[in-house]
Amino acid sequence: MDRISHLHDELILDILSSLPNAKDVAATMMLSKRWRFLWTMVPRLVYDASYLDIDYGRFSTFVNRSLLLHKAPLIDTLHFKIGYACSSGDIPALIRAADERRVHELIIEIDTPPRTWFLPMMLLHYCFSHASLKNLSLISMKYPGGDEFFNTLISSCPILEDLVVKQILNDNLAIVTVRVPSLKRLVLNQEVKNVVKSIANGFVINTPALECMNIVDFSTGCNIVESDMPNIVKAKVDIFHPRTEQLLGSTTLAKYLHLCLPTSKNVSYPAGNIFNRLVHLRLCTCETEWINLLMRLLRNSPSLRVLEIEQVHYLRYYQPRPCWSEPSSIPECLTHNLETFKWEHYYGAEEEKEVAAFILRSSICLKKATIILHRSIVHDEKLEMNKELSLLPICSPICQLAFS
Repeated sequence: MDRISHLHDELILDILSSLPNAKDVAATMMLSKRWRFLWTMVPRLVYDASYLDIDYGRFSTFVNRSLLLHKAPLIDTLHFKIGYACSSGDIPALIRAADERRVHELIIEIDTPPRTWFLPMMLLHYCFSHASLKNLSLISMKYPGGDEFFNTLISSCPILEDLVVKQILNDNLAIVTVRVPSLKRLVLNQEVKNVVKSIANGFVINTPALECMNIVDFSTGCNIVESDMPNIVKAKVDIFHPRTEQLLGSTTLAKYLHLCLPTSKNVSYPAGNIFNRLVHLRLCTCETEWINLLMRLLRNSPSLRVLEIEQVHYLRYYQPRPCWSEPSSIPECLTHNLETFKWEHYYGAEEEKEVAAFILRSSICLKKATIILHRSIVHDEKLEMNKELSLLPICSPICQLAFS
């Protein structure tokens, strides 16, 4: 302790900021006279009410008193952990506590089993009174008033740059509408379907400044993109809805693309679009027509340097296997730019063998190819498949082929 006491205040404050509970931070006032008020300048505070035996009344009093004594001009992070002893009705008091201080980042983490947690109307007041809010994460929440509440909440953040929305079952949201001209990073995650069949699902996006997009939507609902995205750099799109032309068309300027789409032969691919900037493509193989989508993307991505193929989801037993058809010409990216090829969860199905063989024998500049067999393949079968793959013709003389 004597060694720590001789450190500069800034370094001690960094150490105190790493403590997991504000109660421990405040307790350091008992160490010595020098430490008596040092804790009041800590820029990061975590108030943990997730313990089973916590007295929430005493916890609430401690929060109010400690924040009243806090003297830092700006709190970088104010983090509340909520547990069994709390309810959604307690959240407005926590938001009020943050509202009375200069807080850069407010985190309210609810650490309980699934229950009815509605976002309080107080959150709207907080957003309206903090028009400078740039980052907002809404994870596993329910929304009073449904779409109207959500739309009002988002519209109250005029310079928002980061938005994360992870939905849960029956959260009262039907169509997630994100119309934010300043938004740079967007995560929309709806991995569960709404059990109320009469309620529509889906999303509407109008984000002309967007740079990074991550959309996972298993609702089979509609998806509408109202604006171009000239600044898009990274995009992940994992959806069930069969109509994906508009969404995929909005990503043509991306450099990094991760796709899992329910494609068909004649639908879902935006006709005429060229992915001139695309250098890294990651594609899922769980849909029947994934080969069709892959070949179209290869033909239209002349600058592609990294290609990754993987099976993220389980194959649907009722769907037919995809079919391989030898292309009439070799895509430009294979003859000029592709350097890295990786295939994860490789099963060794006939069409997979054909695709792997085509890429290896066509990629002139390939430096490294890695094929990782699916974990369900038994040892003897794995040895046989590795032997078979090692015999495939490789066009590039400098390519290193690895198996796992």
